[in-house]
Formats: sequence, C-alpha cells, structure tokens
Amino acid sequence: MHSFVPGSEEIYSAGIDIGTSTTKLVLSKFFIRNMAGGMHMPRIEIVNKEIIHRSPIYRTPLKSATAIDMKKVKDLVMLEYAKAGIAPADIKTGAVMITGETATKHNAREVVDHLSDYAGDFLVATAGPDLEGIIAAKGSGAYEYSKKTGKVVANIDIGGGTANVAVYQAGKLCGTCTLHIGGRLIELSDGHIQRLSPPIKQLLPQLGVTLVEGRGYTRPELKQITDYMAAVIERMLRCRLIGEDDVLLLGHPPDWEEEIEAIMFSGGVSECLYRYERATEETVYEDIGELLATSLQENSGLASWRWIPPSETVRATVLGAGMQTTDISGATIQVDPADLPIKNLPVFRVSLNHDLKTGKAVIHQAVKQAIELYDPQREGQNFALYVSDIPYLSFKDVQFLAGVLLEAIQAKPFSAQPLVIVLEADYAKVLGQTLTFQARQQSVISIDQIHVGHGDYIDIGHLLKTGVVPFVVKTLTFQH
Repeated sequence: MHSFVPGSEEIYSAGIDIGTSTTKLVLSKFFIRNMAGGMHMPRIEIVNKEIIHRSPIYRTPLKSATAIDMKKVKDLVMLEYAKAGIAPADIKTGAVMITGETATKHNAREVVDHLSDYAGDFLVATAGPDLEGIIAAKGSGAYEYSKKTGKVVANIDIGGGTANVAVYQAGKLCGTCTLHIGGRLIELSDGHIQRLSPPIKQLLPQLGVTLVEGRGYTRPELKQITDYMAAVIERMLRCRLIGEDDVLLLGHPPDWEEEIEAIMFSGGVSECLYRYERATEETVYEDIGELLATSLQENSGLASWRWIPPSETVRATVLGAGMQTTDISGATIQVDPADLPIKNLPVFRVSLNHDLKTGKAVIHQAVKQAIELYDPQREGQNFALYVSDIPYLSFKDVQFLAGVLLEAIQAKPFSAQPLVIVLEADYAKVLGQTLTFQARQQSVISIDQIHVGHGDYIDIGHLLKTGVVPFVVKTLTFQH
C-alpha cells in the first residue's frame, strides 16, 4: 500500500484513545520527503499529514467497574481498520492511549500493551495524565495557536473522569496539571444516582451536599458540585488552588509561571459546549457533563479570558495520538534494524559542556548514575544516553568519544545489549560507525536531530525506506 520514489515515502499512523466514557480511533497518512538538494546531506521531514479515517465515538467496553473488555476493544479496532482498508502491518507509527479514569482499571496496562503489539508495526503504548494533557493540546489546536500567536494558551481537556491541562507559550510547554473533574464522575439513571466516583464522595461533605447511590437527586445539588468544579478550574489556571481543592487534584499542582492569556476547552465536555459532532438526535449522557459545561460558561472568572474555539472537541486526544506524537530522526544515523523497534527506553542526559577533555569522567559517572536510577536491581533495564553540548569533533575526537562510551558501558550488568546513543548534533552516523568498528560484537543504535529531556522515555520504530526512524518522546511512562 506504500508508494515510494527516491527521497520520499508514505506511512500510515493510528491513534487509539480508550477513555473513561468513549473509545475513538483515527487513521492518518504521513508524507515523508527529502527536503535537501541532490548535492546536500539528506534532510528527511514529514511534509504533510492527512486523516484517512475517523471512527464513530464508541462507548468504552467494560467487563465490570474495574476491568476493560479487551476483546471488544480489539474487535472494534479491527472493524475500523477493515472499514478503512488498512491492515495492522500497514501501520508504522502512532499511539494507543488509555486516558482518564480508564487508566485505573486493573487490566489497563495489559490492554494497551496488547493493542500496541497487535494493532500495528509500531504503536506506542502510553498513558499518564501529564502526557494526556500534552497530546490533547496538540490535537485540539491549542499548541498550534500558541505557536502562531506567541500567546500563553491553556488547553483544558475535560473527559469523563479527568480534566487534563497543558499550558503552551509560542509552542513551548510551560506546565501541566490534572484534576478529578469530568462528566462521568457522577452517573445517573432514571432519576437516581447510579455511581459516585471516589473523589466526589470525598468532596460532598466539604460542600454540605448529601448524595447516595441508588437514591434520587435534585438539579441544584448537582449544579452546586459542577459550579465548584468550574471554580477549581479557574483557580488552578491562576495557580491559586486552596486547601479544599486538594480533593480534586490528581498528582502535582499547576507548575507554570506564565500568566495565561487565552483558554481552549477540548474533550467530551467541550462537545457539550460546541456540538462539533452534530449528533442526529439529542444525546442523553446520564451524567453531569452537560451541567459542567453550563457551569464553565457561567463562571465569571473563566469568562475573563479569551475562549479560543478548538479545532477538535471529543476527538482531540485521539487526533493528537495519531498525528502529533510522531517525529522523524535525522537521515545520517547508524542502526541495526534487527534491534528495532525499541519501546519505553528511559533517557539519561550527559552534558559534555563543550569540553571533550572532561568527557571521559562525565560519561563514566553518567552511566553509573543511569544504572542506579533505571536498573537498581541490576536486572538489565536498558537506557539511552542523550549526549548534549558536544564541542566540534575531529575524527580523532570521535574515536576517543567512541572508546570512552564502550569503556563506560562495561559497568552495565548486560553490556552486550544495544548501546543507544541520542545526539543533538549531526554526529550519529560517524559515531555509530566508529563504535561498530571498535567493537564489532556490540549492537549500536545512534540517532540524531532528536530533542529529549533527562527522564524522558523514547520509542524508536523500524527503519524506513528513506533511511530514518520514526520516534516518539514521552514525558511520562504508564501510570496506574
């Protein structure tokens, strides 16, 4: 299904989002091309992305209150692939995400790992509230809006179980925060409370509201709760959460310093605001999503910001997962295709401080620290060394650096496992070839033009025809 001419390639990407309330899938086509002239070093870039299939919005299949129905999820994914005329083997990149409260189901990790292996050649399995907020901001258009305007924009992605917030300024991530705020935290049925989530049960005494599962409720009681949720969101955006708000805080408090200039809402609750999906009949949610949307609209503090309409509402996360998570390495790389793909590889940053003379001690110390951090039980957890602040290197310098790296990794419990080097500068091929020459039995993956941070995790896909590898940088690993 792939067309190929020298210096160009088409690959398919899948985004799968298994959320608290709904499950969605999007299939996309990426166009990759060498943007350098014939006499220059290759510069392979993703030049265009095209959505080729969007699934309906499915209700997330559950076996019970604590378990996802893995077979039904797999069946609906395969059904959508068939509709699009795509086979799993055609998929070269993308992401499977477990989001919101679904990430707390006891088999969530098993489901996402199974799908990432079954549904494509290289699909990232991921979850975690911070990463979810980041991906939603890219799918909603907030990230792109911040790049175009230079403004500080907060994307608030509110689904069934969580509100995931990511703040960007001029395309740069400023910070994240996640709250236990969502449309399905209170589920209703025939005028009665069907389910109260644990955060709501903790919140009710603070508000002086009495709700009991199996009993009736009044609209003012529910509205009091959603009004409080809207107020918490407003305080969170201003980094002014109070002690009483902690019951709704999931993880760390807001961690940006910039003053927000505009806000954007995405997620299922934003669909109650914007109605992008154009349902053929009035949707009955049997939860507090509609009331929460009303409370957001009525909150005077939130009204003080400019509201930017999202490009996507309920599909923001799945579009971000399918279209915005993947990047492409430099073309001058050295990899052994037999070692790919590699998933969930932690990154340890090594700064040479533009001084190769001190590099030997720095690299040896970095490898020891990386082992202590990522493999304290000496079980063989591999890691990538991200070598930054590299000075200009002559060929002798490259030979010296290769020798130091090979010497340093002898401290690893399994030193023969792939040596993964990630570089800022364009030295990956020459360094990789030198490493392979100096230690022919050592498997080496050396890639460049990738920007990662200390503590990030990376996934590296199969070598493509254009001589590059797709990769995904994750700021957090899977969290229960």
